[in-house]
Amino acid sequence: MLKFLSKLILKLSGWHTDVTLPKEKKYILMGAPHTTNWDLPIALLCCWSTSTQINWVGKKQLFIGPLDYLFRALGGIPVDRSVATGFIEQIAHQFDNREKMVFGITPEGTRSKTEYWKTGFYYIALKAKVPVCLAYIDFPSKTIGFGKMLYPSGDIKKDFELIKSFYEDKTGRYPENQGPIKMRNKIPQ
Repeated sequence: MLKFLSKLILKLSGWHTDVTLPKEKKYILMGAPHTTNWDLPIALLCCWSTSTQINWVGKKQLFIGPLDYLFRALGGIPVDRSVATGFIEQIAHQFDNREKMVFGITPEGTRSKTEYWKTGFYYIALKAKVPVCLAYIDFPSKTIGFGKMLYPSGDIKKDFELIKSFYEDKTGRYPENQGPIKMRNKIPQ
């Protein structure tokens, strides 16, 4: 029923899906660009329309009152972004302890314009030994989809060029909030 309703809502609102489901049972679903709060409900509808159950993280301030129960039921995991707690290791550990896991994450980390993309998704994938599905939302064409799979090689600069070429023609709801698709100059060890 959820699958049917999700497809119907997307169709009635003019959205199209372009999804080839990965054969892998564990992967990171990296979504970009991320420029509006509407990205999450549209992404959830896309996932539900394909029966893809995802987990995602959000700042703990969003998980209050009745929203706490709702967001957790929708796969949300609250995080305290003000504390460095070994995020990469925690998520990799989640992958290790599950038979199936799709972890959704936005490399921009915020809806505001950033100078670079965060690379945590890449290091989670390396640590957990899972691929990254390049998912996207394109507001001008009202298309949301799962694109190609990236199997991290360990050469982040080379892999980031592939990521950049995939996303360079995707546009968020607020293009002025899209930062350049590049890494921070200092790469964590």
